[in-house]
Amino acid sequence: MIEHGPLLERLLEGEFICAVTDEHSFHKLQNESLIEDLNHFLRPLNRRVAKNDDGSVYFLAYCDLNQSARQQLSHQFTNTVQSLLPMLEWMQLVQEALGRDGALTAGDTIKLQDFESKVVDNQSLLQRLSHLANDRHFRSTSEKPDMQIKQVFKCIKELGYLYQPHKDRLFYIVTGKIEQLIELVRFIKDEENLPIDEMPEQEAMF
Repeated sequence: MIEHGPLLERLLEGEFICAVTDEHSFHKLQNESLIEDLNHFLRPLNRRVAKNDDGSVYFLAYCDLNQSARQQLSHQFTNTVQSLLPMLEWMQLVQEALGRDGALTAGDTIKLQDFESKVVDNQSLLQRLSHLANDRHFRSTSEKPDMQIKQVFKCIKELGYLYQPHKDRLFYIVTGKIEQLIELVRFIKDEENLPIDEMPEQEAMF
């Protein structure tokens, strides 16, 4: 188990493992025998390795939903829901600016220069960018579109939805964590009937 220590540490820190963020570990986690070994080690911590519906991202889940686990999940869910609408607005903005037909998916590449050139030439997109950048989740203090874009993408990268292969090259790859966000949106819409359908533009993405 020592050889899998770094992977376990990342999972316990709340990271999401996908083919974009760590292709080697992602393929390792497709081994059911390894999953069983990891789950045996994690069981005393009330954790287990889980994956989303299409198996594109791995993460840790609780084995038993005891009181402590429920409190932690409630806190995580609240944080995710609070960032949900800004994330959906960002996804819609990228989709429209780059002329994409559907929602972002894991592996999609976004070049900041292309995105910026499309936004600055469109007054409607500029206004939406400014509103988004000033959201408390992105905390931009600049009025310049290029700085607003960099701040928004920086925050989304820190949230784990984007991966930047080269620090000196401004392009990003969408990670598998976006798939879990989309599954959460669908769950809320289909099962919980929460009012995210007040945003018809974002609803159309799904």
